[in-house]
Amino acid sequence: MHDISKLSSPPSPADGADRSMAGSIVDDAKETVSPTSGEGASKLDATLTADVASVAKIDAVGSILEVVCRTTGMGFAAVARVTEDRWIACVVRDEIAFGLLPGSELSVKTTICDEIRTSGQPVVIDHVANDEKFQAHHTPAMYGFQSYISMPIFLAGGSFFGTLCAIDPRPAKLNRPEIIGMFKNFAQLIAFHLEAQERAARQDAALLSERQTAELREQFIAVLGHDLRNPLASVEAGTSLLLRQNLDEKSVAVLGQVQKSTKRMADLIGDMLDFARGRLGGGFSLNRDPACLLGPVLEQVVDELRAAWPDRTIKTSFTLEHPVDCDPARIAQLLSNLTGNALKHGTGTVKIRAGAGNGIFELAVENEGDPIPRHVLERLFQPFFRVARQSGYEGLGLGLYIASEIARAHGGALTVESKAPETRFTLRMPLRAPTAALL
Repeated sequence: MHDISKLSSPPSPADGADRSMAGSIVDDAKETVSPTSGEGASKLDATLTADVASVAKIDAVGSILEVVCRTTGMGFAAVARVTEDRWIACVVRDEIAFGLLPGSELSVKTTICDEIRTSGQPVVIDHVANDEKFQAHHTPAMYGFQSYISMPIFLAGGSFFGTLCAIDPRPAKLNRPEIIGMFKNFAQLIAFHLEAQERAARQDAALLSERQTAELREQFIAVLGHDLRNPLASVEAGTSLLLRQNLDEKSVAVLGQVQKSTKRMADLIGDMLDFARGRLGGGFSLNRDPACLLGPVLEQVVDELRAAWPDRTIKTSFTLEHPVDCDPARIAQLLSNLTGNALKHGTGTVKIRAGAGNGIFELAVENEGDPIPRHVLERLFQPFFRVARQSGYEGLGLGLYIASEIARAHGGALTVESKAPETRFTLRMPLRAPTAALL
């Protein structure tokens, strides 16, 4: 290292003089940084450390500093994070042994960047010795440079982040539009990348929070559904026991209504548990029967629905001569959900068709009524999605979601078509499953 006094009359590039700068002076400046302590200080340190890391993540910064040095002929360039009481080097290019590394600090009061933070204006010095404003300034005298340029970096909203700066012990022709314009563009580019990182970080945090909230909600649903089953089973058992007694007609009617309500609650709990199984990752295994004859299974579902809806007509057409490799209980649940949906929200006759051919099992449920709007169709299979209708039937909005998940678990798909005068839900799935699937 050279004594700083040797730099008071800076050599020209043609002299071939050693351009190294006095690292000991930099070390002295480092030592003047005020120590920080306490919780507030640690939070500030964490924020500044994150800021330094954010600049280091910008791949283009290294190239920017190289272009700065090559274009200006200067030997030291850096991006610095500057606050009211801190100056921290984020990324450095040092060809003159100035002695700073990324993360190094200078006492902010010994730097011109402190003045730039206050004024918001760049500082350009071609030759300190000939500059009326800075020839007696303490910073060039302390650090031994003769040429200097520093451009403020402003983030969105006008907040000051720091500077893009360069120094050299020799004079340099910096006060030119092309040099100043280059520094301004580079400062804006760095700010753009920092803002992009901040936006990405906020989006990631929001997504993580949303995902954690969803997982917690689904876990709550699963626990709640499981814990409700035991008291509900007790109510159902007690109702059945009372119905065996000699009761008057009014009491029988009341208990019958309790039974219906109990069954509805059991269905809702079952839907919640199915939803939780499907969304919490583990899922549940299908109880497949490769030799399942689905005809009787589907007929039983239809018989139950006819009994529950005596005023509505349900027509069926089942052509199932071959076995279907499936979970019959789940296919029955799917048909019950689709047909129940058609009875609640449709009008007229409900038509159910099932058949198999070319290795595909197909089940379709049709109902009359107004077509479903396009924006509703796009969300129809989402969980907890309900359409406001005049039918008076309320639920959790899980029936169609569960039906679609049952289809998916069988390697198939559930689709919907809705055009006047009818709406049709169609399940298509392989007759034979190559591997077991999880819902």
